[in-house]
Formats: sequence, structure tokens, C-alpha cells
Amino acid sequence: MDHKQFLASLSPEQCRELTQTSDARGLAQLAAHLGAILLLGGLIAARVPFWPVLMLPQGILLVFLFTLLHEASHATPFRSRWLNAAAAHLSGFAILLPPRWFRYFHFAHHRFTHLPGKDPELDAPKPETWGQYLVHVSGIPVWISHVRTLVRNAAGRCADAYVPAAKRGAVRTEAQVMLGIYLALILGSLALATPVLLFVWLIPLALGQPFLRLYLLAEHGRCPHVANMLENSRTTLTNALVRRLAWNMPYHAEHHSYPMVPFHRLPDLHRLTAEHLKVTEKGYARFHAKYAPEMGRE
Repeated sequence: MDHKQFLASLSPEQCRELTQTSDARGLAQLAAHLGAILLLGGLIAARVPFWPVLMLPQGILLVFLFTLLHEASHATPFRSRWLNAAAAHLSGFAILLPPRWFRYFHFAHHRFTHLPGKDPELDAPKPETWGQYLVHVSGIPVWISHVRTLVRNAAGRCADAYVPAAKRGAVRTEAQVMLGIYLALILGSLALATPVLLFVWLIPLALGQPFLRLYLLAEHGRCPHVANMLENSRTTLTNALVRRLAWNMPYHAEHHSYPMVPFHRLPDLHRLTAEHLKVTEKGYARFHAKYAPEMGRE
């Protein structure tokens, strides 16, 4: 059974239940995620004993706002439209990724998931050698890509095929506003001679990015290049903490099969799709333990 056949097998009642969004569920998840960031950020800013150690968990929490941006791009974390928009702008700003541009990029990824020449995610090839793997996991290429995207979009030079021509003005304005706020924050920090933003935000982002790279590589890495969403995407069976951190996106084949399902309903969707999933793994450590030996050497 492929994902289209699976969706056709669902009753109208099941579809209604699976796609039911909730402000309460979304706000509870958001409060936990942002609350943890604010708590650790406050402890770092206050320089409590051993505060540098807190920058790593702070960074992991910050970079995993990507999963909120991803969900908000689908307008599924919350019932209210404005909450989805606000969550997308907040999370995108925090990780230097313009949310409007990302939404167009991500929709193209869903339309052509893991199909070479069509899926824009494949423009940055998955690592196939140890050298490529280490560079990929470092996060350096993705930071360069984010900055280039912001600067290019702000200059009005966005030529990505998946961004509608009529929307490129809005994409330009978005990047210009983001860069303006970043500049204001930098100038403010210099004027006040305070390194708080460096220790609470920027250094943690760099420290946390490798964990997001390791996580994201499992979503489609070494999956078949086919149209079936139950086969071209991997569901990783992991613990509740990782699922909570990632807004249930480890249920990735389920998400690609039925993108309208909000994060809090994905466990229910998983129970329905489990027997039809083609590519699964029991944990991220096991995925990378299998991925690594298949790589060549430079």
C-alpha cells in the first residue's frame, strides 16, 4: 500500500479527527519549548555557576525551533491563523531562516519529495564520504546557506523557481526586515558593551546545529527515490523527549503522507500507518551507525 491508497482507506470521520488543530495543544507545546529557552537563557545571562555548560542544551532547544518553523509553515500547530504566522516568524528569526521563503521551499520539497532534479532539498546532496559527513554535521554549510539566502533575498535577487514571481517582493521585504533587526541587535550589543546575545543566542546556535543536522539526515537519508511517501521518508522510533523537542516530526513518513495532520495527532496517524511504513529505524544512534559504514573515504 502506498500513501495514496492509505489516505483513500481513511473514513471521513478519521480524517476530521486526524486534522483537528488546537490552540491549546499548540500553546502548551510552545510554552514548554520557549519556557525552557528563556529559563536557560536567564541562567546563562546571570552567569550562574558552570553557566557555559548550559549553552549546549540552550543551543539544542534553539535550533530545534526549526521543527516549529516547519510545522507553522503548514499552519498546523495552532487553530488560529495568526498564531501559526507568529510562530513561523519567531522561530525563523531565531535560527536565521526567512519563514516566508522557507514555506515556498518546503512546499516544493513536499510536492517532489526525494525526487532528484525536483526536490530542492536535494540541491545540497547528502554526505557520501567521511569528509562530507563531518562538514555536513558541523553545520557550517547550512549557516552559509542561511546568510546567503537572506542577503540574496534582501537584494531582490531571489530567482528560486519555487518562489512565485508575484511573491518575490514580499520575500525581499521579509529579508530586509530581518537583516535590519539583526543589525540593530548587533549595534545595541556593541553600544551597551554586553556579550549577552553572544552567549545566550549565537554561540548556543552554533553548538546546537550539529544535533539538528544529525536529526534531519535521518528524515530522508538513504531512502529510495520514489514517489511513495511511506517509502521515500523515514520514521525514526525514538523516546518521548526527542519527539517532544522535535514537535513529533520523527514521525516523518506519516507527516509526508498526510501533511495536514498537526503535530499532536501524529502519534495517532502512526498507529494507523505503522504496518505500511517501508523505512523505519529504532533511534538516531542506530541510523547513524548504519549510515556511517556505507560511506567512502576521500
